[in-house]
This record gives sequence, C-alpha cells and structure tokens, in this order.
Amino acid sequence: MRGVPPHKPDAAKVRAALDAQLVALDEPPYDGPETPDALLGACVMAALRAYERGTRPEREAARLAVRHLLDRLAAAAPGRTVEVRVPPYAAVQCVEGPRHTRGTPPNVVETDARTWLELATGRLTWAEAMASGSVAASGARADLSDYLPIG
Repeated sequence: MRGVPPHKPDAAKVRAALDAQLVALDEPPYDGPETPDALLGACVMAALRAYERGTRPEREAARLAVRHLLDRLAAAAPGRTVEVRVPPYAAVQCVEGPRHTRGTPPNVVETDARTWLELATGRLTWAEAMASGSVAASGARADLSDYLPIG
C-alpha cells in the first residue's frame, strides 16, 4: 500500500477494549489468539453483537473495529481517490485513480459505525445500504460494491 501505513494499535489496548465490550455484553473474557488481527477481528464481532442486541458498543471497541475494517479496505483498494468516513471514529482514502490534494475530495462515502461494520463483514450489501439511505456516496468513483465485503 502506498501512502500512510495501516494503523497498528497496541495489542494490550485492543485486548482491554475487547474485554470491556465482552463484559458489557455479559460474556466471558476473550480467550483466543493474542495476535493483533485476531484481537481486532474479535472486537469487530463483539461490536456487531452489541448492535444486534439493541445496545451501542463500548466506544473504544467500536472505534477499533471501525478503524480495523477501514484499514483493511485501504489495503485491499490502495489509492487516494475515495475518502471513506465513519464519524466520529475514522476516515481513510482508498481506490486507485486521480487523487485530490486540497479541500473536499470529489468522491466521498460516509456512513455510521453499524452500517460500516455490516457492509465490511457482508451482513449488508452496498445496494441495500444505498437503498435505505444509510450510506451517503458522492462522486463517480464512490461505489464501493467491488470492494465489499472485505476479505
């Protein structure tokens, strides 16, 4: 990937956020592999379970989950043509093509954390998200359907 390298969170902080989310879900502590990808993947799943149960995930767990999947998108679709925003957690630039250098990028995708997690994991399709209005996409290259779900 060219440009900014993916965010590399501290494993102990990810573990703490994951365990806090699991406690909030009234689930046992995490007992899987301690690799950063495994911890972040478990964080994604725990945040999704919180949404499925009708609660908001713990802020740090949601932030780490969103950031992890945005970083994976940027690695899978390197470039600086599309800016994907998931406020208030993170934003990345991705997709090959003309890049912008100043001001608002010509291709912007913006959504909430739950929608992003569902899109990135394949629980929601791009077409469904667009039809429901849960994703705002502007610009000729702002269609992420070719990159979702993230493998």
